[in-house]
Amino acid sequence: MEFAEVVRINRTLNKGAKLYRAAKARKLAALGLHPGQDVLLWVLAEAGDGMTVSELAARLGIEPPTATRSLARMDKSELFRRVPVPTDRRQVRVVTTERGRDLIPAIERAWAELAEETLGHLPEETRMLVIAALEEANDRLRHIVGDAAAAVLADD
Repeated sequence: MEFAEVVRINRTLNKGAKLYRAAKARKLAALGLHPGQDVLLWVLAEAGDGMTVSELAARLGIEPPTATRSLARMDKSELFRRVPVPTDRRQVRVVTTERGRDLIPAIERAWAELAEETLGHLPEETRMLVIAALEEANDRLRHIVGDAAAAVLADD
């Protein structure tokens, strides 16, 4: 690979990641959320009956203390509630509230709008090639950094 191509790849991936995150942050701000909180809430809502903080952390590919801090930042939002686990007083299940569940369609719309604004202008065949290339790059990066570090969905 020529060095000019190396520079172009690095610049494109770095800029793309930053711009995508900034655009996503704007869309989420309109919903009262920050990047990462959308995925956390979506994962909780998908679980239906909620999950423990440890289960949530595992699903997001983060450490339990990180999940606890993320939830603490969202405490006042009333998008979820903590329910004691009857069989283990040390554990709580985190369950989305009606308000949290009602926000899920707006989160999904924000994701769809961002995807459309980012790649929707491309012909489907090109779009599929771009997505496949990015997925392959993610797989290779996951191999480099390790599964736990790369499993993070809350980029976002």
